[in-house]
Amino acid sequence: MSGDFSALREYLAEGIPSQIPDSPVWDETVDHAPPRRQILSEQEKKLALRNALRYFPAEHHPILASEFHKELETFGRIIMWRYRPTQYEMKAHPLTAYSSKSLQAASIMLMIQNNLDPAVAQFPHELITYGGNGSVFQNWAQYRLVMKYLSEMTDDQTLVMYSGHPMGLFPSHRDAPRVIVTNGMVIPNASSQENYERMNALGVTQYGQMTAGSYMYIGPQGIVHGTTITLLNAARAHLGLGGDEGLGGVTFVTSGLGGMSGAQAKAAVIAGASCIVAESNSHAAYKRHEQGWLTTVTEDVDDAIDKMMQAADRKTPISIGYVGNIVELWERLVERNVSVDLGSDQTSLHNPFQGGYFPAGFSFDEASSMLSTHPDRFADEVRSTLRRHAAAVNVLSENGMYFWDYGNAFLLEAGRAGADVMSADGSSFRYPSYVEDIMGPMCFDYGFGPYRWVCCSGKPEDLRVTDEIACEVLEQMLDSSPPEIQQQLVDNIRWIRGAGDNEMVVGSQARILYADDEGRRKIASAMNQAISSGRISAPVVLGRDHHDVSGTDSPYRETANIRDGSIQTADMAVQNFVGDAFRGATWVSLHNGGGVGWGEVMNGGFGMLLDGTDECELKLQRMLHWDVNNGVARRAWARNPGAEFAIRRAMDAEPLLKVTLPEHADDSLLDDLFKEDSK
Repeated sequence: MSGDFSALREYLAEGIPSQIPDSPVWDETVDHAPPRRQILSEQEKKLALRNALRYFPAEHHPILASEFHKELETFGRIIMWRYRPTQYEMKAHPLTAYSSKSLQAASIMLMIQNNLDPAVAQFPHELITYGGNGSVFQNWAQYRLVMKYLSEMTDDQTLVMYSGHPMGLFPSHRDAPRVIVTNGMVIPNASSQENYERMNALGVTQYGQMTAGSYMYIGPQGIVHGTTITLLNAARAHLGLGGDEGLGGVTFVTSGLGGMSGAQAKAAVIAGASCIVAESNSHAAYKRHEQGWLTTVTEDVDDAIDKMMQAADRKTPISIGYVGNIVELWERLVERNVSVDLGSDQTSLHNPFQGGYFPAGFSFDEASSMLSTHPDRFADEVRSTLRRHAAAVNVLSENGMYFWDYGNAFLLEAGRAGADVMSADGSSFRYPSYVEDIMGPMCFDYGFGPYRWVCCSGKPEDLRVTDEIACEVLEQMLDSSPPEIQQQLVDNIRWIRGAGDNEMVVGSQARILYADDEGRRKIASAMNQAISSGRISAPVVLGRDHHDVSGTDSPYRETANIRDGSIQTADMAVQNFVGDAFRGATWVSLHNGGGVGWGEVMNGGFGMLLDGTDECELKLQRMLHWDVNNGVARRAWARNPGAEFAIRRAMDAEPLLKVTLPEHADDSLLDDLFKEDSK
């Protein structure tokens, strides 16, 4: 379909076809989500079928009811595979490929298809982008309806999305968001994993995972940059490396190449380390190797260890994919008394009993089968494996390894399984979240977080120009920056200079870069001007990860270094979502759940189209300023020193910004009070 997109436009505008389409052939070339446990009663299954059939005319119900019933009994939910489109390639086509009355709507169509691109998505045919259950939609009928609505939408309408379901187009105005997304907005008293599984099987809610459910995922690259910064700063803080040193000779062991992609492997090589990444799913491991995210793959645990140690001795960067269970790797490292410098885990433990983490002692296929047929036994085996996992990590940590939790719920679920992961006094985990130790105080408090963009032309040359623009902006900022943020700027200049050579593009022509409010606005403004002048050939979509300064309230990850007692409140994420909406975002999203799971996190996100207009310049200035400084202000109010510095600097630069700042109580005064009370 290259060059002529008339057929694509026709199919997208069709929506749900008037005739039942032929069922597509089951495709073994992509990974498929494991079946989910049967959780619904007979009456609830009937309700799930009624809910699914309401997308289709009654005359089609006899055929579809039987088919959907089989899906429900086999896979634990209704995906409507029959309606998966096969007439066109699922990927981010150039913006000109999409027929729409609104350029903004067309950009959202592009981003949705990028999230479902088999090169990007973890389980594309089940509409899951990453993390085991991070869904774009619940079923293929929703996808078809959304694309139809977006192809019809004007700039005086807004599409309302309820957990993947398009409620419809509503009148609004040009300055309103074109799409408003919510995922999993469940009343707090019902926000449990059990209820989520039931409601998802009923087809009434989904786990959007933020960048999946708000159409902003850009593949592994989106995680690589933050992981690279984490590795560098972990080594600086705990191994005594200087600011300009790479990780030559440093060993790093971790897991997860599927749900959370190949980011760690790529990041380790960029940073200069020698690493092993364990992965139970051989297809995922070999896929990452084919994509260039892994140096090599082996199914022999001793071979993996030997390769890592030999590379470390030579100070040669290497990423080794070990096809096997991470626990087998950790325990073998203990048996061989191997010294490991850095360790972590990036499996999808927010989803431990539905395929995010697999038990040791079973093949991938055996474990997948057990998950569906014997879910209680599967859960018991996962808990047993987590206890072994933690025990091996504890031994290696006692021997000098610095271990951190990525905020993927490893420590949370290991603790729930009875593993030895608590501090001596039982008040906290014995290992820090990397936000607590690294990203929070070093990046988020100063306003630095994962800014990203997508070139809607699909042209590598446009991406190259955006890299040049970003580098120019950061270099200019470095010349006049205060010492407090110079290391962040230096790290990000180094990153963007090498971004093209590191070949990180998967799917759309996209980039990620850690930047603060000043950097984000200056880069966006320069890109907008470059679009206007023709230096960039087509519009650019801006966004960010949930793993950022402001958009996410997550006590185990993004807000783990908030220590004023507000760690379980979610005002910040909701305020971000609302504030972005009326300041100029093209679309906004609010999600229950992120990397640590349903009920544990609230995410607020956005997407914004740069189209080269003066109107866009106004929007980007006011929205990006708020999107960052909302979080910096909250962090400053929590008395985080870096954030207090950053928000004072922001107020100096913007006279209209007036933030409530904390006064600091004298510790000795409070201590004396309680001494008096104890007498």
